[in-house]
Parts: sequence; structure tokens; C-alpha cells
Amino acid sequence: MAGVEETLARVPLFSGVKDKDLKRLGKRLTERSFNEGEVITTQGESGLGFFIIEDGNASVSRNDEIVRNLGPGDFFGEVALIDEGPRSATVVATTDLHCRGMTAWEFKPFVEQHPDVAWALLRTLVGRLRESESPAA
Repeated sequence: MAGVEETLARVPLFSGVKDKDLKRLGKRLTERSFNEGEVITTQGESGLGFFIIEDGNASVSRNDEIVRNLGPGDFFGEVALIDEGPRSATVVATTDLHCRGMTAWEFKPFVEQHPDVAWALLRTLVGRLRESESPAA
């Protein structure tokens, strides 16, 4: 399994972050494991955590329809961290899953201190918005 800094470096959200800042961020992340079939987040419920997948796979669904699959290097939970609103999707582990996570009260100060992370986050969110508005292929 890759080190936490290597995992963070593969996440598009942190692509502009310097190595020393990735190391600082990595120290704030905690390890979480989920069993196959376990519901990690539920659409409509409150969300406090942001997760980066290190190993395993998960599915993302909205209104009981799978909209994407996630694997190592993918992340979820950033929307609820930003707006402190309910989860926009349900995420279920489709295999045993190992993640690193961070809470909103840890994430916000880090983003405020690192504008490059804020910019990357905006680009990611806009990309997801565009993807959700695109007609199905």
C-alpha cells in the first residue's frame, strides 16, 4: 500500500499542493476501514467526513441509481465538508475498503491556509457539476 503522501499526490484535488504541505495534510488524516457492503455515507444525511480511498472499491449512488464507481486515489465527501449540508450521494463499499479521512473542522483550516487546495477543489467541483449536467451517453 502506498504511503499517505503518495496517495494524496494522486488525488486531483491536491495536484497543486507542495510535498511539504501534503506531508502536513497526511498527518491530519486518520485511517478508516469498511467491510464489503458497508454503507459509508447516506444521501440526505449529514456529513462530517472527507475520505480518500487507498485500497478497495466503492459505488456512488443517487436516488438508488449507481452514478459512478470509485477506486484507489478517488475521494468523496468534499461537498458536505464545504457546505455543511446533507450528503449528495450514498457511498457503499463494494469490496473491503481502506481509506484515509478528515473531518470538516480539520479540513476547513487546512484549505484556508493553502489556496492551491481551494483552487483545485473548485476545479474538481465544477468538473463534477458539468458531468452531472451532461446528457447520458
